Amino acid sequence: MPRKPKAIVMDSWAAIAFLEDETSAQQVGDIIASANEQGIPLYMTAVNLGETWYISARKWSDVDADQAVVEIIHAGIQTISADWEISRSAAVYKSKHKMSYADCFSAALAKKFKADLVTGDPEFKQVENEINIVWLKT
Repeated sequence: MPRKPKAIVMDSWAAIAFLEDETSAQQVGDIIASANEQGIPLYMTAVNLGETWYISARKWSDVDADQAVVEIIHAGIQTISADWEISRSAAVYKSKHKMSYADCFSAALAKKFKADLVTGDPEFKQVENEINIVWLKT
């Protein structure tokens, strides 16, 4: 029987896949539904939510990007502000790995909450020995 995670962190890669109905959208939807049913907290940093917003705005419009954020919130994903503890942890990841700074915030949040990080972004292979990654189909 698979272990029950303490919490789940959604990276913007996972959020975009879900919102755009990409190949892994069903997998992300199932993870969200299962977490909500089991009372497992779902988190995303404000930095990653902002990244999701700008990707959506570039592809569609500001109004659609705002709606995407509403969908994420209605899915039960809590937004966590990037305080100094999370920002410093993200900066440590950035100083040691070739990852986008936004991705480093997801890693930092997963580390803080000892959470599973849901993503399909290969940049996270660099930190999979430090945090548990739930790999999405790409």
